[in-house]
This record gives sequence, C-alpha cells and structure tokens, in this order.
Amino acid sequence: MGLKKRVALSFARRVKKNLLKKASLAQETQFKVLQNLINSGSKTLYGKDHGLTEEMGYDAFKGVIPARDYEAFRPYIEKVKAHEADILWPGKPDYLCKTSGTTSGAKYIPLTKESLKTQIAAARNALLCYIAETGKAEFINGKMIFLQGSPVLERLPSGMKFGRLSGIVANYVPSYLQRNRMPSYETNCIEDWEEKVNAIANETLREDMSLISGIPSWVQMYYEELLRKTGKKTISEVFPNFSLFVYGGVNFDPYKERFKELIGKDIPTIELYPASEGFIAFQDSQQEKGMLLNIDAGMFFEFIPADEASNESPTRIHVGEVELNKNYALLISSNAGLWAYSIGDTIEFTALNPPRIRVTGRIKHFTSAFGEHVIGKEVEMAMAMACQKHGASIREFHVAPQVNPIEGLPYHEWLIEFESIPKDKQAFIESIEDSMRAQNVYYLDLINGKVLRELVISELQPNSFESYMKSQGKLGGQNKVPRLSNDRKIADALKQYLVQYKD
Repeated sequence: MGLKKRVALSFARRVKKNLLKKASLAQETQFKVLQNLINSGSKTLYGKDHGLTEEMGYDAFKGVIPARDYEAFRPYIEKVKAHEADILWPGKPDYLCKTSGTTSGAKYIPLTKESLKTQIAAARNALLCYIAETGKAEFINGKMIFLQGSPVLERLPSGMKFGRLSGIVANYVPSYLQRNRMPSYETNCIEDWEEKVNAIANETLREDMSLISGIPSWVQMYYEELLRKTGKKTISEVFPNFSLFVYGGVNFDPYKERFKELIGKDIPTIELYPASEGFIAFQDSQQEKGMLLNIDAGMFFEFIPADEASNESPTRIHVGEVELNKNYALLISSNAGLWAYSIGDTIEFTALNPPRIRVTGRIKHFTSAFGEHVIGKEVEMAMAMACQKHGASIREFHVAPQVNPIEGLPYHEWLIEFESIPKDKQAFIESIEDSMRAQNVYYLDLINGKVLRELVISELQPNSFESYMKSQGKLGGQNKVPRLSNDRKIADALKQYLVQYKD
C-alpha cells in the first residue's frame, strides 16, 4: 500500500470513528446542538419576536417556536434579502440558495458561513466513510465529475448573492479535489442542460474518470451521450477505472437495472441527502440500510408523525423519541437561521443507534384521491421489484389517480418511460399491483371493496420526461419529476407522449 493511500485510510478511519461515537449519543449530541442554536438565535429579530431565551430547554423551545413552512418565514426572508442584519441568525448570511417548489414562486434559503462549512464537510465525510469501511481509495487518483448547477452567482438589488446550492458549493470544493475535478469551470457555467451535457461528454470522454456524481436521471443522460459519441457499448469500456457512483435527490432503486446495462456491471454507490436547508444525512456504510443522520452539524432535527403533518399543532419529537419504520415529516432548526422549519420531506428510521434514515417522499407528493395514502417509497419499491423480476428497466415514471375514467372503476395510472420493456406486460403489472397491495392496506381495502380497479400502465415515448421538463423550464440541474401526484396536472401534460400502437 502506497504512503498516500495509507494516510488517506488512517484519516478516514479516525473521522468515521468520531462520527459514529457522536451518533451513538444522538440525543445528547442533538441537545448540545439545540442549546448552541438557542444561544445564538436569542440575539436575532426572530428569536426576540418569539421569546427565545438562552436558558430554554427543548420543551420550552417547542412552546415558543412553531413548526412552519416557507410562507410563514417569508416576512423575515424579505428582510434578509434586503441585506438587514440579525434577522434569523446573527449577522448576515453569505448567500441565499434559490430553489423552486412553493405555490408562490422561488424560495430563498439563507446560507451562512457556519452552515456552508457543514455542507462541505458532510460530502467529504461520506467519501471518507466509504474509504474507511472498504479500504478503497483508488478513485482519489482518477478524475471526478460532479454534475451540478452553474457556479455563476447573481445579486439581488440589495447586493445579496444568490444561486443554486450546487452552484454555490461548487465554489468551495476542497483544494485536494480541485486538481482532479471535472468539468472545467467554463463548461460548468453553461446554463442550457442539453448543451452542457454535450460539452461535458466531449470534455471527459478521453479522461480517466473514477467517480461520477449527480441526480440519476441526469447522469443517465450523460452516460447515453458518452456512448453515442464513442460508439462503445458500456461506460466501463469508456472509463475502465470508473469505480464509484455518488447520488442524491431520488430513490436509486428504479434506476438500478438501467444503470447496470449502461455501465456494464454493478459498481458501489453512495447515497447523499443534501438540501438547501442543510446536508441532512449521508450513507456511511455499504453494509447497513439507510443514511447516517448528520446530528452534529449545526442542525437540530424534529419529527412529526406524517399523518399529523397538516395539523395546526402537530406532535413534535426529537431523535431520542422516534420509532423504526414510522413515517415522519422532518423539521430543521439550524445555524443558517431556520427554526422548526418544515422542508417538505418525509423520512423513516432504518436504525436508531446510530440513527439512520431513508427518504420516503414529499409531504405534498402523494396519491390519496380515495383515501389510499400512497407515498413515494411504496411506488418506488413496487417499480424496482417489478423491474428486477421481469428484466425491465425504466427511465422515469409518474403515478396519478384517474378519478373519472371513460368506463369502469377509477384507478391509478402509472405513466412509464421504459428503457427495456418487460416481455410479459401483464405479469409486470401484476407484480406492481401485488407489491402495492402488500405495502398499503388502504389501497388493498379499496381494491377489495370495488372502489378502485387494478392499476393501468400508460407507456410513454423515449425522452418523454426530458421533453416535459424542458417545456417547464426545469431540464437538468437539481430538478426532479415528482413520482407521485394527487391530481392530474403532470399526468395530463404527459399524455401527448403516449406510445401509439397500431391495431
């Protein structure tokens, strides 16, 4: 083993040992984080408006700080955007992360010096945990690519800088990664996603790529562009030393079969859970399920039972009170100046000591037109199992209720863009149906009660989701198509891409 690898392995093991030590004392660690947040928050306008005082404990904190979403924070965010100091966090944030998702337009999430450091550290720690567990650090010597948003930042009239999270973080990549990092700054600044993927492919096709990172759907576009340009059959032929895929943003399971086809083999993966609001969790082990909750990174987490997420006064619990395999809405208080802030995600715990989680969906992304309460985790698991069983692979899919069918009972419509079509479509449908009934008792009861009939698959033409996202101005970057909806807005827009079979 070379000196460089031995040093990396030793450092990685020390970092992971320290992370797991703190994670094994999750409640104690989290309460220390909360106390530090309260001490700083009491000096801010938000803290004073809500009676936040330094001596407060958790129960008192819950009594004065309500659980809120972005719209309730908007008056304070507007003051931050105007470059006023001491509004949500002492001083002024360095940046504002611009992200979409609200009914009233873009969101601007503060990013402070303190919170930026934790974003960078978490991404680093995920790689170090992989090295510590596997002993594999060879990818450090090859080229690494991070498919992300443009690092070019804009300014508000007040002078505040803003941009996408991935673009802001791109300006702070550690120096030890810079020498091997791709694409070039100029290429990374290209706004048009199709043009950008083409440029990245041209720039990297002759390089020794060892690590590739990004949202799976956009990485898939990059892979396919590389294969078109090189005439190779697999990515392993293009990049013989490609050995690690790092991803986040969506459940990877439905993509596994297609990625195996494209790459030509299975390769290790690391799942990340970054958000504009904070780097919430990362996969610390190839052997354990879920991602390690980032409990000592300036964020205090609270959890609301998912069925109470829309309540005026929901039950709020801390990490020491959670249960395994129960669906929770996630709240964050952080050193970016967020206070019991609902990020809109739902999670469940796969382990308690140390606490590991997986994302189960979005509060607003569900299907329950008939009281079935179907969530993202359920449809993604059903799709992944059906693809594996029947040798199919998909590019993307979306599920929506059909409440008013032309004939027969209502049903769930699964709009799917296949890469490899299952040989027996009816058996494929039955596999998904069986999985949904097994996972969701409400869905089963509606089927048995003749309220719903078996799901219907609508097959979409190649590049349908790409065309849809482009029509919405959301092609590339960190944008994702919701897997679930309780209405037919997306489903109806996708109908124009249906495969038309001749009789």
